[in-house]
Amino acid sequence: MDARTLHDIAAISDPLDRARAASAAMATLQGQSVELSRIRRAAIIEAQESGMKQDDIARHLGVTPGRVSQMKKAGAPPHQAPTGPIEPRPRVIVERAIPTPPAVRGSKSLYLTEAASQGLKPERKMLFIGPEPASEHVAVALRVEPGDTVIARRKMFWANDVPVRISTSYFRLDVAQDTRLDKQEFVLPTLQAAIEDLGHRFSHATETLTSRPPTPYEADLLEIPGEWVVQVLRISISTDDIPIHALETVCAASRHVFVIGQVAGFDHF
Repeated sequence: MDARTLHDIAAISDPLDRARAASAAMATLQGQSVELSRIRRAAIIEAQESGMKQDDIARHLGVTPGRVSQMKKAGAPPHQAPTGPIEPRPRVIVERAIPTPPAVRGSKSLYLTEAASQGLKPERKMLFIGPEPASEHVAVALRVEPGDTVIARRKMFWANDVPVRISTSYFRLDVAQDTRLDKQEFVLPTLQAAIEDLGHRFSHATETLTSRPPTPYEADLLEIPGEWVVQVLRISISTDDIPIHALETVCAASRHVFVIGQVAGFDHF
């Protein structure tokens, strides 16, 4: 666990939320410790099978031969696939189209429109609006330096009362500071209309998907201990070649299906 994650947990104002986040992080670390023990045990066995004596292994590791024996016994049993969550939850699957259809992108809310069309009961809540330091991937997307201040708009989404996504819009200061984008709860009629009202014109966008373990904050909000998330990062570029909007959507992987569309008019597949 890195120092930033520890700092984020310690900075959570609500004591119960802080305790929950700490518990989730401890569970993650425990799982990593078990996996590292398994890797170490397998490496020792592999070294012995290649002809190395236990004394030689001990010398390379800087421990006693007896400690090598303990490492072999302490290793995890043969790896097994993780089981699903024990706590029963309503089954919910949300479809997320990649790329986003223009009609959906231009609607009042991408998520509300998609979820409603799938027969789900969608809900959303604004979690945060304001300045925060840019993480490395956000800095690359907006062409600023890591740690530079950007404007963030973070929302939470549910489907049939099940948490499914955390979505954050990031803007450069020269795009959003002292505008509707850093003050208003939900920007109406649409976020893109508000950006265009500021004089920016949309040129093109790229969307990338990354599968990764969640941060403790994400795991707690999405209620996904032991699961992974899929991060969708959409970077919108203006006709002046300025990255005007970076949208990071963190999706509970087990609650989403990503529908990838082929470009129309081409017969190769």
